[in-house]
Amino acid sequence: MKPLFLVVFCAFVTGLGSQSLTFDSRTANEPPSATVVRFAKGITLDGKLDELEWQAGEPAKDFWETFPADTSRSVYPTEVYFGYDDRNLYVAAICRTVGNDFIIPSLRRDYRAGGNDNITFVFNPFRDKTNAIVFGMNPYGVTREALISNGGENRQDFQENWDNKWRGESFIGEDYWSCEMVIPFSSLRFPSGASEWFFNSYRMDTQSNTRSTWHRIPQNQIIMSLAYMGSLRFEGGAPLAQTKNIAVIPYAGGGLRRDYQNGKSTDFDGNVGGDAKVGIGSGLNLDLTVNPDFSQVEVDEQVINTTRFEVFFPERRQFFLENADLFGSFGFERANPFFSRRIGVTRDTTTGEGLQNPIYFGARLSGKLNDDWRIGLLNMQAARNLDQGLPSFNYTVATTQRRIGARSSVGGIFVNKQNFTSFSDTTETNPDYNRVVGFDYNLATRDNAWNGKTFVHRSFSEREGGDDYTHGLNLEYRHRHWNVEYAHLYVGEDFNAEVGFVPRRGYFTSGVEAAHITYPANPAVVEKGPVLEARVFSQPGDGLTDRNLMAGYQWRFTNTSRFNLGAGYEYIFLFKDFDPSRTGATPLPGGRGYGYWRAGAEYESDSRKRLSTGLETEVGEFFNGYGYSLSGNLQYRYQPFGSIDLRFSYQYVDLPEPYASTALFLIGPRIDFTFSKSVFMTTFLQYNDQIDNINVNARLQWRFAPVSDFFLVYTDNYDSLDFGVKNRALVAKVTYWLNI
Repeated sequence: MKPLFLVVFCAFVTGLGSQSLTFDSRTANEPPSATVVRFAKGITLDGKLDELEWQAGEPAKDFWETFPADTSRSVYPTEVYFGYDDRNLYVAAICRTVGNDFIIPSLRRDYRAGGNDNITFVFNPFRDKTNAIVFGMNPYGVTREALISNGGENRQDFQENWDNKWRGESFIGEDYWSCEMVIPFSSLRFPSGASEWFFNSYRMDTQSNTRSTWHRIPQNQIIMSLAYMGSLRFEGGAPLAQTKNIAVIPYAGGGLRRDYQNGKSTDFDGNVGGDAKVGIGSGLNLDLTVNPDFSQVEVDEQVINTTRFEVFFPERRQFFLENADLFGSFGFERANPFFSRRIGVTRDTTTGEGLQNPIYFGARLSGKLNDDWRIGLLNMQAARNLDQGLPSFNYTVATTQRRIGARSSVGGIFVNKQNFTSFSDTTETNPDYNRVVGFDYNLATRDNAWNGKTFVHRSFSEREGGDDYTHGLNLEYRHRHWNVEYAHLYVGEDFNAEVGFVPRRGYFTSGVEAAHITYPANPAVVEKGPVLEARVFSQPGDGLTDRNLMAGYQWRFTNTSRFNLGAGYEYIFLFKDFDPSRTGATPLPGGRGYGYWRAGAEYESDSRKRLSTGLETEVGEFFNGYGYSLSGNLQYRYQPFGSIDLRFSYQYVDLPEPYASTALFLIGPRIDFTFSKSVFMTTFLQYNDQIDNINVNARLQWRFAPVSDFFLVYTDNYDSLDFGVKNRALVAKVTYWLNI
């Protein structure tokens, strides 16, 4: 039997029929509001919304479509209800559908929202429209949680690896599905006693092929943007932050490892350690770790690199994720003063390659002081490297950020890497200390039309130099028909951020990107328009060095597929000899420039299909020869248990004698299988022709209690030339989340 209020709800939908509500430009952008009512008792968590308490409040309803158009209310409505008591926030939703033929990629938690049926709830308790907490669910009751930072203006601002403790269930009815959630206040950071939070919700409905949001979000904006938030008003007294908010997460683990390349025997090691999370006040969190172990973290997806510079791989370790933007969002992506994956990394005294040393312990204080101020303080101590004779380094990072106006902010950062022992690296590969000080200003207007950043940073090290500054600026304008961005960056030759990510130094670059967007009447095309990008590079004392120009055209279709075409010219001046194949072939001579034309295309198919693909190809000149590439993925979904995602990259470098003419091939099938909503298995098989390596990584995860897991991880590396084993490991680890 349907709940009483659902009968009324269904009658409303029937009366609505297939006609969408008329677009009213006067009210479309007004922030909507809903209420959170006090519950006298908890709920039966079954996803059915059959408790009378749900009917007492004003729900978040009348969602706006944001795809395929953004000028009408959703034809298949969504209603979100809220309640609370002294310990928990309760959230429930009813999602009306055309049928029950749902698309569910797998039973694995932390799914990605695109291409399947789900609803997402975005909470911004501090009302800064900058940082938010995300919870989500699909019709099969699979859950996800995440953090959004920096206003949610880029996909990199969505941190899906974050984990926390809460519960949820779903229910599938006749032409609708519903869900209920119980979120402990101890899992949230919010201003104690605040009677209003900001909130938004977005829903993906594959059967009607629509995406909708509570607060209307224009089509040219990203759907997770925090510039568009409605209001949640607590009735019956504002919630109070938990005064006792401590969680301890111990772990125990061990493994078998063998290094075949160096002829070593099988080693067994065991480890115990743990983390703790301590809530301080209403907005601060203290994370502690002792003898941390990250053996369960998913491996990086390998790439073929034909550039001159290092490739960036994102942070995945849980300890570093909450409020990660407070530490890692200073500067630009390729001029970042702090990158948490550098902690514990020293340089091999012979080759200069990175070596990861164990971490003894660490502490991390981060969060909100009040509505306007955020702070971050991190300290970690890494072990000595006895094989290399390297000292133990301490890492300290201190940051602060103050809100200015509606959504802008100014912030400062101090990074210190310090040798705390009585001896040094005699080869001077690893200096005794390295420090960076910097200031950033982040611009974000209330309507999100203007976004940008400017910063200046300086490094301090034993190897002092005069040109140890970096500065950058970018400014982006977003209009319904135009996206235009200008950016420039200067990195001094002597700027040295040992704990940052700065793959290139000693240059200045500036450029502009522009895209014109039209919304044609053609029912098969959602958006289309031309794009243009121009960028130049110069080096002090050498003048203009590199430059590139690209022009293209892009289409976005109603069936969610995309197609882009482009062509461009690139000029690179090599100061040093360089082998673009990175295979040890005869390098191209430095001291001269190389200019070449290239053209390419990208295609992404309808991700709602069981079989989908994404392809990217590029052909044309390459340095003093030619280059051809084809990369992408082919994914098959065996709903609802998982998918096989075959990722591949093929590049053929054809240079004249005596330089490289070689084919580089990377293939990496990822096999996901979910036995249930608590037992998952992921297997990576990665063959990389560029580094002559075959990698096998299989990870079994059993979530036997909320945020408590058992992991079994098997890793194997082979030489791709003779299939000889390089190294092998089998690791087991168990973690348990205990609230005190």
